[in-house]
This record gives sequence, C-alpha cells and structure tokens, in this order.
Amino acid sequence: MTTPHTPKKSLGQNFLHDASYIGRIVQAIDPRPGDRVVEIGPGQGALTLPLLRRHGALTVIEFDRDLVGPLADMAAGVGELEIIHRDVLQVDFTALAAGTPFKLAGNLPYNISSPILFHALEHAAVVRDMVFMLQKEVVDRMGAPPGSKVYGRLSVMLQAYCQVQPLFVVPPGAFRPAPKVDSAVVRLVPHDPASVAIADRRRFEHVVRAAFGQRRKTLRNALREVCTQQQFDAAGVSADARAEQVDVAGFIRLANA
Repeated sequence: MTTPHTPKKSLGQNFLHDASYIGRIVQAIDPRPGDRVVEIGPGQGALTLPLLRRHGALTVIEFDRDLVGPLADMAAGVGELEIIHRDVLQVDFTALAAGTPFKLAGNLPYNISSPILFHALEHAAVVRDMVFMLQKEVVDRMGAPPGSKVYGRLSVMLQAYCQVQPLFVVPPGAFRPAPKVDSAVVRLVPHDPASVAIADRRRFEHVVRAAFGQRRKTLRNALREVCTQQQFDAAGVSADARAEQVDVAGFIRLANA
C-alpha cells in the first residue's frame, strides 16, 4: 500500500480533490483530437488522470521528485504520459513545442504563480491557450481594468499579450490541505503576434515595471529616468497621470515612443 504524499508547504502544494471542480476545469481545458496538452504541477494527478482518460496523451512538468514515480504508476494503462522532472521556470516551452503550439494548463503553486505567468508569456507564440487555477486575488489582478485598485503590472503585461477570461471561483474546501484563500480558474488566450504592437518587448517591460514601482507618484516622477516630456506628448499620455489610470494601449504607445 502506498503512503499518501504529504503536501510540502515549501513548494506551495495544495492538492485539488473535489470531483465537481476537477470536472469543470477539464471541461474548460477542453482538449480536442490532435491537441497537445501540457500540465504544470500535476501533483497527485487530480487533473492528470481525467485529462488522460479524455485525451489519451499528456505531457506534465513536475518538480517534486517524490511525485514522479506515483504519477507514472497511476498513468499505466490509462494513457500516454510524458513526465518532465524539472522546475517549470527552467523549461523552454518553445523548444518543447517543436513547432506545434500546445494547450497549457495547471493548478499553479501560489508562491510562484506570477513568475510562471511571466515565463509563459515569453513563449506565448507557441501556446494556443492557458487554463490555470490561481489564488483568486491574482486572477482579479490579471483581468483588472484601468482605474481599479488592483490594476497593476501583472494586469498590463498579461493583457498586452493575451485575452484574460476569469471563469469561476474554487473554495478552499476543494483542496487538501485547504488554503486560507479562495482560488479561481482563468483562461488566457494569446493575441495573434501580428496584432501585438509592441516594438521592443524589453523596453515595454521596463516602462511598465518603473511606472508601477512607484504607483503613488505621477508618471512624470515615476518615469523621470525613462521618458521625456516629448515622449509623453508623442504617445498621447499625460505625464500627470498615475500608472493605474493608463490603459494597456497607452503603455504600449509610451514604450514605443
């Protein structure tokens, strides 16, 4: 008899066990014939096994070595499971795609969810869509509009490259152990690369980071070392505005200027 895996707090492990929410997430991922699906952080296989039963093949990225063997055993006779035992932040999604865009999914560890989202953005050109479960507070920030108290760097960076679609809330009781916060499922659909009008990705990141790094200041002060008044004028962005008042298109124009 296998000893149950003890969730590791250091890895942000909270395992989903509620069958009704598992079913809703699999439905949201909606793998179709011919799709390739990659799951981040399969854990004890709550999503992995239903996805395998439905789709027949799956690639998973798991960092915890104690979970790799049990996942392989679980998948035996269910479907074709490829396990990549690595830190997801070290996985080159573009190389993994090998020219064929894939669907990305997972219950992301809440302690490193933002770095994983930014890492996925780096490879958005090879990702068809992403369905992630995250802390609800993070999902609120991801889809926040300008002027919202939670509109910030994450909102701008994600919305510049993807359509953000919050789907549904998952309560703490659906997990073991139960987290102290609500969770939510969100779908990200990358924009057509040709429609993303960002001239220089690194410059755009730098402008957005600097603007929200001192969000109580006006952009004139927050971006003093980054933008001139002429560049504000060229972009049609008021230097007297604060970062949370500027929409995504405004940040793109400012970075391009």
